[in-house]
Amino acid sequence: MKITRRRLLGTAALAAPALLLARNGFAAGATLKAAIVMPGPITDHGWSQSGYEAMKLAGEKLGIETAYSEKVAQPDHVEILSDYARRGFTHVIGHGGEFQDAIDRVAARFSDTRFIVTNGLHAKDNVSTADFYFSQPAYLLGFLGGRISKTGKVGLIQAQKFKFTNDTLAGFEAGFKAARPDGEVFATWTGDWDDVAKGKEAALNQISQGADIIWPTMDSATQGSLQAVREKGVKAFGLYYDAIAKWPDIMLQSSILDVKALIVSLLTMAKKEGLTGKNYKYDVNQPDVVRLGTFGPDIAPSVVAEVEALVSKIKSGELLIEPV
Repeated sequence: MKITRRRLLGTAALAAPALLLARNGFAAGATLKAAIVMPGPITDHGWSQSGYEAMKLAGEKLGIETAYSEKVAQPDHVEILSDYARRGFTHVIGHGGEFQDAIDRVAARFSDTRFIVTNGLHAKDNVSTADFYFSQPAYLLGFLGGRISKTGKVGLIQAQKFKFTNDTLAGFEAGFKAARPDGEVFATWTGDWDDVAKGKEAALNQISQGADIIWPTMDSATQGSLQAVREKGVKAFGLYYDAIAKWPDIMLQSSILDVKALIVSLLTMAKKEGLTGKNYKYDVNQPDVVRLGTFGPDIAPSVVAEVEALVSKIKSGELLIEPV
């Protein structure tokens, strides 16, 4: 059969929606349905709760159907993710880097579904990843800690070692040393995101070594660390939300990594133009997603000005924080 230019164009036009679906995991004009699978409970005051609240907000703002699964253990990742794909959800989010392996396996079987890994390590085809430039706000908090610590010792408490916790520690240490070259940063990994007792024990141990500023970055376990900070009369940094609202007597500042804004931003893009197999990274140039919170009232205006000047340098590219 002779293929004319007109027939070729017509064939291409028919193929376009299919190509768009393969590329974006979502065809123009289709109904977007999004689900999120989370490692912890929706009441953890941290990572999983933020993911749950993000989906509620996205449903209201975008008028889409959403669903969630909480407290999903690693052995169950593949089955829960697959179930959402089988049920016709066009976008399925694995909330945390620990979902990467399972999503890589499931995505190969459900090529018409767009999978998203928050804090994911690699993206391709129908798998997108999204994360924060963790070391930027960590650097700023480290610098602030170095400027105002009386003992010259501060502590960072995390649950497990992987990319985002390593990046956070690197940024925090670099910022602290820039302000206090002779100071010391204690780093503790508890091995558990939600064990309140372990969070408290880790904070008490750092405080006993002289740390007068503690930055706990777990989920429910953070509450234990902050209880120890309050009991011992030292200070703290917050994570994910402006923690001074809840802990006004101990909180100096917060690294706001707005999970809700990140997920709503992604799903908005998905609905308007589709997502592709790449990493979507958010930094301080997108302050609706990555920003500092409220400075504690006792922080000197000159120190506030120094930190704000650093923010401007990071935004302009004059100051590059490693690792990227």
